[in-house]
Amino acid sequence: MPARGAQAEEYPSWVGFVFIFNLIVGTGALALPSAFSRAGWMLGALAIAVLAFVSYVTVTFVIETMACANAVQNWRRLQCIKRDRVVEHDEDSNVETIVEPAPSEISSDEGNPSEQQQLMTHDANIEQTPLNIMYCRQTYYSLSSKIELGEMANMFFGRTGRFLFYLCLAVYLYGDLSIYTAAVAKSLRDVMCAHNQPANATDADDRSELCWQGGLLTRLDVYRLCEVGFAALLGPFALFNVQKTKYLQLLTVLFRWLAFSVMISIAVHRLLAPVDDAIPIVPKRADITALPYLIGTCIYSFMCHHSLPSLLTPIANKSNLKVLVSLDYALIGVFYLLLALTGVFAFGDIKDLYTLNFIPSADQTNGLLKTIEYFLALFPVLTLSASFPIIAITLRDNLQTLFYDSTQVDLEPYMVCCHRTFFAMLAILPPVMVCFFTESVSNLVGFTGCYAGTGIQYLIPLALVWSARRRCDNMIGRGIVNQFRSPFKGNLWLALVFGWTVACLVLVTLDLVL
Repeated sequence: MPARGAQAEEYPSWVGFVFIFNLIVGTGALALPSAFSRAGWMLGALAIAVLAFVSYVTVTFVIETMACANAVQNWRRLQCIKRDRVVEHDEDSNVETIVEPAPSEISSDEGNPSEQQQLMTHDANIEQTPLNIMYCRQTYYSLSSKIELGEMANMFFGRTGRFLFYLCLAVYLYGDLSIYTAAVAKSLRDVMCAHNQPANATDADDRSELCWQGGLLTRLDVYRLCEVGFAALLGPFALFNVQKTKYLQLLTVLFRWLAFSVMISIAVHRLLAPVDDAIPIVPKRADITALPYLIGTCIYSFMCHHSLPSLLTPIANKSNLKVLVSLDYALIGVFYLLLALTGVFAFGDIKDLYTLNFIPSADQTNGLLKTIEYFLALFPVLTLSASFPIIAITLRDNLQTLFYDSTQVDLEPYMVCCHRTFFAMLAILPPVMVCFFTESVSNLVGFTGCYAGTGIQYLIPLALVWSARRRCDNMIGRGIVNQFRSPFKGNLWLALVFGWTVACLVLVTLDLVL
C-alpha cells in the first residue's frame, strides 16, 4: 500500500466512469443469460432493475463512509495541531502568532512525537496559519485520501466487526477464485472436446461421454486435468506481489469490450436473420422457482463496492461524483438487459457460461467466423487468467490479516517467507478442491452472490455508514455538512436495505434446503 501521504495519479471523470463500468461488467455478466433463461425474461428484467437500484443505494453508502473516514482523519490531524501549536494574541497590534512548543514541553502521554510530526506535515497547506486551520474545520469531509474498505472497518468497527468483515471478504474471494477456475477449465475442456460434443450435453453426461472418439478420457477427466493445470500454472503467482498491472488491465478491458460486442452482434444477427427451417424460440416469461438463483447472479453481477476507494479517490473533479455513478449504473443495467434479452431470444439452450454457446462447430468452413468462435470460447481463459493472480494475492493478504496483524508481529525473514507460502496455499487449494467436484459455474455464481455477495454489497456498507454517521456526529457535530452524503440518508433506507438482504438470504436458503 502506498504511503499515506503519497498522492495517487489523478485522472478525469470520464476515465473513472470507464473504470467503474469495466470493474462491474465481468464474469457475472456471462452468467446472466442463463439466469434469464431459467427465471424468464420478464422476471429477469424486473430483477435487474430492482437489484441495480439496491446496489446503487449501497454504493452511495460506501462513498459517504469514505468521506466520513477522511473527516475522522482530518479531525484527528486538527486536534494534533491544536495540541502542539499555541496561538498567542497581541491585544495592542491585534496580531495572532503561532508558537511552536519546545520538544521538552511535549509530555510522553500525548503520543509519539514522530507520529505527531507525520500528522502535522501531512498537508502543509492546511497547517501554516490559523486561517487555514479554520478552513480545515469547514472541509472535514473529502475524498482526498484513499482509505480502503478494510481501513474503514478498522476505523468504525470493533474487534468482532473487523473479524466478520475480513471473514466475509475472504469467503467472497474464495468464491471468485472458484468461479474463475471452473470457468477457465470448462472453456478449455469444451474447446478441446468441441468436435465430439453432443448437442444437448449436460454435466451428468460429462462423467460418461468421451472427449475424443476412440480415446480413454471422459469430458469430466479433461475438465479436471485443465483445472489442475490452470492452478499449477497460475497458483505460484500468489507467492509474489503485483505492483503494476496497468497494461495488463488495459488489454483485458479491450478483450472484454470486443467479446461482449461480438456476442451481442451475433445474437442480434440470429434474431434478424433466422434460419428458414428453424423453430421460433419462445422463452418463458417468469418462473418464480428460479428466483433465488437469479438473485444471486444479479448480486454478483453488480459487485464493485470493495474496490470503490481505489477507483474514486484518484478522480480529479469529484463535484459530479453522484451523477457519474448513477449514470454508470443506468448504462450497466441497459447493457445487461441487452446482453441477456438478445441471448434468451436467439438461443434455445443457453449454457451456464454464455461464451460456451459460441463453441466452434465442426462444419464451420469460414475462417473468419471460426476465428471469432474460438476467440469467444476462449474469452474467459484470456481475461480471467489475468485476474486470477491478483485475486489470489488479495485473498492471501486478507487471510493473513484475518489470523494475525503482521504489523504487530515481529517475524524473522524466513518466517515471513513460510507464512506467505502457507497463506498462498491456503488461498489456492480450497477453490481447486471445490471445482474438482463441481463444474457448475451457475451454482458457484449463485452461491457466492447470495451469501458472500450480500455481505460485501449490502451488510458491510450498511454497517459502515451507520457507524460512520454516529462517529462523525459525536466527533465533529452535525453543523458541518458532508457534501458526499448519500441521497438515501434516512434510517428508513437502512431498514429497507437490511430487510431486502434478509429476504434474499431466506429465499436462497429455503431453495437450497427444499
